[in-house]
Amino acid sequence: MGLLDSLKSVLGIAAEADAARGADPEDLFGMSTAYVTMEADLGYEPAGAAALCFSSVDSTDFADAVDEVEAILAAGEAETGTDARLVRDDHGYDWVVLADDDVEDLVTSVHFAADTLVEAGYGSRLLAALFAFEPTADAPGDADGRVYWVYSFRRGTYYPFAPRSGHEQDSKALFKLESVLDGELDVEPDREYWYPLWPDEPGRHPWE
Repeated sequence: MGLLDSLKSVLGIAAEADAARGADPEDLFGMSTAYVTMEADLGYEPAGAAALCFSSVDSTDFADAVDEVEAILAAGEAETGTDARLVRDDHGYDWVVLADDDVEDLVTSVHFAADTLVEAGYGSRLLAALFAFEPTADAPGDADGRVYWVYSFRRGTYYPFAPRSGHEQDSKALFKLESVLDGELDVEPDREYWYPLWPDEPGRHPWE
């Protein structure tokens, strides 16, 4: 199974069929408190980046919905300073990519984008939202490298992602993230759905 087929299976059709409950963009606000725990208890701070991944559909109505997302985020940029751009990756998926040192603004912007697509009738096109974190200057020695929290819209749950070189993950980081944040976030209990969204190059974000 190729990367594209895997993504469709784990974050798409298969995940939707197995979902325990419907996803809700309001779940994204869980990150508004989780990031505090990440820094206080685990030594990770927001990396100033987040993104929303979705699959497009060839229709004028859908294009209008995406245009509305861009217009909303552009209007908000003047107020919050959140930089927003729309990119398409090499696998044909679209990303709303956001940059802001204020994690509250990132969470709000991701929610606006997701909720706009849901209200337009395209919630089924939403795949995942990602929030990036990096070790603080005084982080414990085992807080090594960038990590992410991924929200799967098809499962309605979060899961951690800790990419390292060679398409390996930091299993110790995954365990700590899950054990500390489970309960504060609705963490996916089935690790089959902890799909690794590998970046094209080590050290880069999945959407780059």
